[in-house]
Amino acid sequence: MTKKEKMTALIFRLKEIYPDARCALEYEGDPWRLLVMGRLSAQCTDKRVNEVCKELFKELPDIESAAKAPVSQIENLVRPCGLYRTKAKNIKDAAIMLTEDFDGKIPDNMDDLLKLPGVGRKIANLLLGDLFGKPAIVADTHCIRLSGRFGFVPMGEDDPYKVEKALVKITPPEESSDLCHRLVNFGRDRCRARNPICDGCPVKDLCVYKEKK
Repeated sequence: MTKKEKMTALIFRLKEIYPDARCALEYEGDPWRLLVMGRLSAQCTDKRVNEVCKELFKELPDIESAAKAPVSQIENLVRPCGLYRTKAKNIKDAAIMLTEDFDGKIPDNMDDLLKLPGVGRKIANLLLGDLFGKPAIVADTHCIRLSGRFGFVPMGEDDPYKVEKALVKITPPEESSDLCHRLVNFGRDRCRARNPICDGCPVKDLCVYKEKK
């Protein structure tokens, strides 16, 4: 079975397990909120980000209010997410840049998204896929881990960009964004970093990890 054939089979089965693919971040369809929550999710759980952002967006609901807010206010609001000083500065600086350079709108292309403070390829792809429906591979920790276990990249490969490039070659563009959401779900539910639940796994025949155990 080629990698493309394996990916086709994996997509089909994950669709059956998770027919409703969606982002775990509760951004309510607001592009700015998804950008902020994506930044806060670095080394933090989506669950905590969702909780923290209830208060954050109550006080600073949009780009304009974030651009005008003292960075200390943002720091206090995002402190529970960790790395709060860097994240708060990124949020404020991104809000200022969006206001001054992008007419207060989230860009719809990779080059411009990467200009925003704190935005790397992972967040940019999340925005491109979820907001604009464009082909996008979000190489987060779950995607990276599972890509190795399914043999799409060498086991232990942890370079997000290398994983992204490898998956782009074998994933139908129209499936890429939803696939990444499903990989997150599957990685949390069953194919965990530690003690994955291999018994009864519905995609075990596609996995090379079992051969390494």
